[in-house]
Amino acid sequence: MKNGMIVKKTLFPSPNPHVELYEVTYISSGLRVKGLLAEPILDGKYDGFLYLRGGIKGVGMVRPARIAQFASHGFIVFAPYYRGNLGGEGNEDFAGDDREDAFSGIELLKHHTRTAPSRIHVFGFSRGGVMALMAGIEIDVTSVVTWGGVSDMFLTYEERKDLRRMMKRVIGGSPNKVPERYEWRTPLSSLEHLQAPILIIHGEKDQNVSVEHAYRLEQRLKELGKPVSTHYFKEFTHYFPPRKNQQIVSLLCSWMKDQ
Repeated sequence: MKNGMIVKKTLFPSPNPHVELYEVTYISSGLRVKGLLAEPILDGKYDGFLYLRGGIKGVGMVRPARIAQFASHGFIVFAPYYRGNLGGEGNEDFAGDDREDAFSGIELLKHHTRTAPSRIHVFGFSRGGVMALMAGIEIDVTSVVTWGGVSDMFLTYEERKDLRRMMKRVIGGSPNKVPERYEWRTPLSSLEHLQAPILIIHGEKDQNVSVEHAYRLEQRLKELGKPVSTHYFKEFTHYFPPRKNQQIVSLLCSWMKDQ
């Protein structure tokens, strides 16, 4: 079975009357992985939108309301849970082999009957930011957005003492012991292969993913002459107030459609 093939699709309760939600099982590197698919009810062709969640395991899990929110702006949205979660096969490994779940998610969207295969956008929040960059490096997509996104896994290990035990367990050691595994999970050194324009959104008071991740990403993209737009917010942390959140969702969705 090909990557991105849907093998099961079940209607899921939707918080938005204009959006249908489905929980799907799809193929990723031979594994049956689960995710949430959102489709506007109104007939028509739509751009595809891959939503890459943050966190790991139950932390930062995909929220139906968030996925429906993006779909309501006129996208077919797919959000992988990542392998090993909510009944999916395999084991999540923090932007390791589970990056394939993102790549296969793009294939799923390309083969959706209501998307234009040449119009696929990738969005990553928090840990999903590094996944979005990897997807854009690996596959030709229309645009990439990172919001509060990780760009440097070495920096994450350095900053997040509370995550070190998990990272050593999942990645296989510390950056001192297995630097190559952290390098493999850090897309900054491979951005020359990225063709899509990038939008970076980050709160400067972010304590979960410091704004330094955004600065390093922006600097490297500019060094390479890549198209990059940025929105930094001095007053916000990793999480934005609801009204501002809605405004930024509208902004980034409009930006995507303009690409």
